[in-house]
Amino acid sequence: MKKIKILIIIITFLFSFPIHFMYNWFPNFLTSILFPVNESVWEHMKIIYTSILISSIIEYFIYKYKKIETHNFMLSIPISSIIGIIFYIITYYLVKIFIPHNIIMALIIMLLSYILSSMISYYILNFNEIKHQKLIGILLIIISYLIFAYLTYNPIKTNLFLDTEKNTYGISKK
Repeated sequence: MKKIKILIIIITFLFSFPIHFMYNWFPNFLTSILFPVNESVWEHMKIIYTSILISSIIEYFIYKYKKIETHNFMLSIPISSIIGIIFYIITYYLVKIFIPHNIIMALIIMLLSYILSSMISYYILNFNEIKHQKLIGILLIIISYLIFAYLTYNPIKTNLFLDTEKNTYGISKK
C-alpha cells in the first residue's frame, strides 16, 4: 500500500497542471465548481481537492486489481483533501511572510500538501471500518463542492479570495 500511495502522490501532483487550466479551456458552470476560475489562493484549493478526488478513483481501482483490503476509502477522500487544503493555506501564508510569492514556492507547498494528504489517507484506510463511512464520505464531497460553488460565485472580500492578477474576486462576469 505504501508504494501505491507514493505513486498516487505523483499522479495527484501531475493532475494539478491540467486541472489548473480546465476552466479556461472549458468555461461553464460545472468546470467553475470543480476547477479554479482565477488566480486566488482559494480557487487554487480546488486543484488540491479535485486532484485528490480524481487520483483516488485511480487508487481505488489499483486496490481492487491488486486485491488490497482497505477501510473507510470514501471517507478518506474528503478528510485527507480538507486537511491538505488547510495545511496549504496555513503554510502558504506563513512562508509568504519570508519569501515573496513565486510558482516554485507554491508548487512545493502543494506537493507537501499531497504528501500530508496521502499520509492521512493511509492512516484512515488502515483504521477500523467506520460505520456509514461511504455515506459520510460522499456527503462531505458534495458539501465541499457546494461550498466551492457558493464561494466561487459569492467570494468573501479577503486576500484569500483575491485574484491578484486581475484584482477581482470570484468568477469574472463576462
